Amino acid sequence: MGNNNDNTIQFDVLKNKKDLTKAILSEVYDSLKEKGYNPINQLVGYIISGDPTYITNYNGARALVRKLERDEILEEVLKSYLNVK
Repeated sequence: MGNNNDNTIQFDVLKNKKDLTKAILSEVYDSLKEKGYNPINQLVGYIISGDPTYITNYNGARALVRKLERDEILEEVLKSYLNVK
């Protein structure tokens, strides 16, 4: 008894999107690095062209990155770079 579930948990869509984007990009980055690629160059190639073959299939990285929209990736990267919310 005494279940203390009186507090409401708030769901922040923007924070969760940012966290998901960061987690996926980190995993993709690590997979590219492990395979000997320059991860930044490969990710930039993917973001600019939309061609998923810039991303390795290793560890499911290609499928992971395709879960994100390229414009959303770019938005999060720019926000991070410019330190804005």
